[in-house]
Formats: sequence, C-alpha cells, structure tokens
Amino acid sequence: MTISKLTLRGSTRLKENEKRRIVDETSRKRRHRKMIESLDADNYHEDPHADLVMSKKIPKFEDNLETRTRSKKKEKSPEYYQMKFRKHILQLLEEDRVEAESTGRFSYMDMASEDTNMPYRHFCAVCGFFSQYVCLTCGMRYCTIKCMDTHMDTRCLKWAG
Repeated sequence: MTISKLTLRGSTRLKENEKRRIVDETSRKRRHRKMIESLDADNYHEDPHADLVMSKKIPKFEDNLETRTRSKKKEKSPEYYQMKFRKHILQLLEEDRVEAESTGRFSYMDMASEDTNMPYRHFCAVCGFFSQYVCLTCGMRYCTIKCMDTHMDTRCLKWAG
C-alpha cells in the first residue's frame, strides 16, 4: 500500500491556523483588563528595598581588612536626601488633591479632556509607532511584519487557554 505525497506533506499554514484561536471581544477585553490590573499591581506597591541601610563596616571588594582605616565623615549630597525622602506617586497625588482643595484649583485627578470629533489614533502594541494592522486572534495592533512576528511570538493570545 502506497501513501501519496499530498497526504504526508500537508500545508503548514493550515496547521498553524488550527493551533490559533480567534477570541471574541469579551475575552479580549477581559485579557486587557487583567494586563492593566497586573501593571497597576506592579506600579503601586511599596519598594521592599527602600528601608535597607548599607553598613559602613562591611569591607568593600577592593579593601583589605588590614589596610582599612577610619575615614572622615563624608558630607551627604542633595541626591542622598532626594533618594531618602522620595515620595510614592500615591502620596504625591494625595498631596496635590489636598492642596487643590485648599486653594480652590483643580487637582490632577480632576482634569479631563473633552471627547474629540477627530478619529482615534492607533498605536503598535510592540514598538509604539502608528499602526494600521490588527491581529485577528487577539485584536492588538501592530505596524510592520517585524512587529507582527514579535507579537505572534511573545504577546498574542494564540497560546492562551
């Protein structure tokens, strides 16, 4: 019994399309919301290393224990105080809101722009340039074939369940 070459070969394009899923709009919105929530969770946590203080008694890599001498106390630069007393974005927004209430001006969170009658701009999800194309699987935008390949390899929903 012989098997024809057509049954062995097959189309790689068709095989790739079988692996790929086309997701409906609600699944796309759910995925985008989860992505934004994960970014917010990354951005709005306190820095776990903010309170670490380096000990001056720990020898540096280039120091020998025998040749270490006590140096004069160094003056602290303004950058040191900026790093030590820096504020989190939530603290800055809260201070701006309190100041705006006391002075009667608009705060950062109160600012909003009116809806425009111009068409929306669409940007590439990979590089950020203007995009003209939309991924059929997940609905994200891309601008070139290179960005499409990057999107398909790393960001697309085609492998998500």
